[in-house]
Amino acid sequence: MASIRVGLSGWRYGGWRGVFYPPGLVQRRELAFASRHVPTIEINGSHYSLQSPVSYATWHDDTPDDFIFAVKGPRYLTHMLRFRGDTAIVATANFFASGILRLGAKLGPILWQYPPTYPFDPAAFESFLQLLPADTDAALDFAHRHDTRVKVPWLEPQPRRRLRHAIEVRHPSFLDPAFMRLLRRYRAAWVISDAVADWPYAEDVTTDFLYLRLHGTETLYGGAYRDDALDRWADRLAAWGAGREPDDAVRVGPKATRRATGRDVYCYFDNDKKVQAPYDARRLMDRLAANGSIPGIDLPLPFLQEQP
Repeated sequence: MASIRVGLSGWRYGGWRGVFYPPGLVQRRELAFASRHVPTIEINGSHYSLQSPVSYATWHDDTPDDFIFAVKGPRYLTHMLRFRGDTAIVATANFFASGILRLGAKLGPILWQYPPTYPFDPAAFESFLQLLPADTDAALDFAHRHDTRVKVPWLEPQPRRRLRHAIEVRHPSFLDPAFMRLLRRYRAAWVISDAVADWPYAEDVTTDFLYLRLHGTETLYGGAYRDDALDRWADRLAAWGAGREPDDAVRVGPKATRRATGRDVYCYFDNDKKVQAPYDARRLMDRLAANGSIPGIDLPLPFLQEQP
C-alpha cells in the first residue's frame, strides 16, 4: 500500500544536541533517538565519501523494523565526473559495493543531486539514467566491478527488490518537457525542491513515488515553515499519496495519470541550521495524521513543547 513518510535530511548535527537530542545523549545513539520520531531519514555522508558495510549495518540495526533510509549518491559522480567515461562506471560500482545494499528492506530511494552548474544535456542525462540499476540484483552485479578503493566490499546475495532513483537538479534548463519524459521513461522521480535559492521548481509526477526536499524559508537550510505553509504541504502530500495531483500543481510536462493504488511520498526537511527540521517534520506529520493520511502519532516528545 502507498505510504507517506516525513523525515529529516541527516541526523548528525552539533546544534541539535541538547535541543532536539536530550542532554547527555551519546552521539552513537542519536540515530536510534531520531528514528523513533520520524519514519525516514536521508543518509548524507554517502554524498561526501564512501561509507562502509559496518556503518550501514549499524544504521540498519539502530532503527525500527519499518524504518526507511534514503541514500544520497556520491558527489564525486554527480559534481565531478558527472557520470562520464569508464571512471564513472567504476565509481558507480564502488558506491553499490560500499555497503548500501546492507540496508536490505530499509533501503528506500537513492537521491542523485546535480549542481547548479550542470545544465540539461538530453544525451548525457539519458546515459546516466541507463546506467542506474533498476533492482538489487542489477546493483549487485554492478558492484562486482568495484576497484581497490572499496577496502571491504559487501557483495552478499539478497531478495530481489526494485531500486528507486530520485533526481534533484539545480539548473533552470531542466524545466523542459523532454527531461520529464526521460524521467518517466526510466521510472525516476523528479525531486520537488523548495528553497529560497533560485533553483528550478516544478511538481511533475514522473513515476509511482514522489520525493520532496524542503530546504527552509528564510535562508538556505534555515527558517521554519509557517502554519499556513505546512497546511498547504499537508494537502499536497495527501493528494499525491492518494494517487492524485493538487488542482494547482506546477507542472512542466503533462498531468500524470491518476493512480488508484496511490503513490508513496517521501518528504525530507533540510532546514537544519537552527534545529527547525525535526520540529517542522513533526508539525507536518501531525497535520497528515489529522487529515487521515498517516496513522496518528502517539509519542511523548517533551522537547517539542517549546520550539527554539
